[in-house]
Amino acid sequence: MITGADGQVGFELRRALASRGDVVAYGRAECDLENEANIRVALRATRPAIIFNAAAYTAVDRAESEAARAGAVNGIAPGVMARWAADNDCVMIHYSTDYVFDGEKDSPYVETDSTNPQSVYGKSKLQGEEAVRAAGGQHLILRTSWVYGHHGHNFLKTILRLASERETLRIVADQVGAPTSAALIAKTTARIADKILTESAGSGVYHLTAQGSTSWYDYACYIVDRATARGFGGLLPTDKIEPISTNDYPTPAKRPLNSRLNCAKLMDCFDLPLSPWQDGVEEVIGLLAATN
Repeated sequence: MITGADGQVGFELRRALASRGDVVAYGRAECDLENEANIRVALRATRPAIIFNAAAYTAVDRAESEAARAGAVNGIAPGVMARWAADNDCVMIHYSTDYVFDGEKDSPYVETDSTNPQSVYGKSKLQGEEAVRAAGGQHLILRTSWVYGHHGHNFLKTILRLASERETLRIVADQVGAPTSAALIAKTTARIADKILTESAGSGVYHLTAQGSTSWYDYACYIVDRATARGFGGLLPTDKIEPISTNDYPTPAKRPLNSRLNCAKLMDCFDLPLSPWQDGVEEVIGLLAATN
């Protein structure tokens, strides 16, 4: 059972899991996570062996004024699913975020680092993690960051649009992380699920991002450079992209300056490689170029 089937990760999960068994995918219209009764109806109807909870309230800035909605979807709903999973011999795979950290650490975060979310969104996602753990069933919490794909709305597609509309861009250069494609998340999750079904795998938190890191500014420059090389016309040159500081671009929600996540635990425990972030960007730009 997949929730959030219309989102970036949910869309790719449907593709990655299609050949592995019976998949029931729910979008918001079929299973609204703000409604606990809807969740329970879907669970009883589906009776899944594994739940992939890819649904989330991801409007980071709007969450500052919609804390109840963010809390319902990101905090309460995962607990409802996890408790059902614990009672029905079902595995719960839940996606979380780098926003559970405050971003003050100098090196990549490991799973055992103390959490300290600085935004309503981050606090709601941490609430969800805690609810999944408290349910007591077999579970995996996969923290990721800077998600994008050829489906849905994301930074990569926004930069391509703005680079075709504007003469200059100002992009934050002091926040660093790993752009991670929804396809990488989905394919890695599918391989983890294979191992869970055939081997004993312990519950816990794992970090799952593409390898390497960059700033939003360098990421934007890379997007424009590679899209231009792929034949996208009318994009501004990268020397028209200006690096700015977080203080120059105030937002309602505070972002972590350091969103880097150490993924050694996942790669070691599941014997899975994770590709460099540039590979996923190239793949998505290629897909977009084919339809451009």
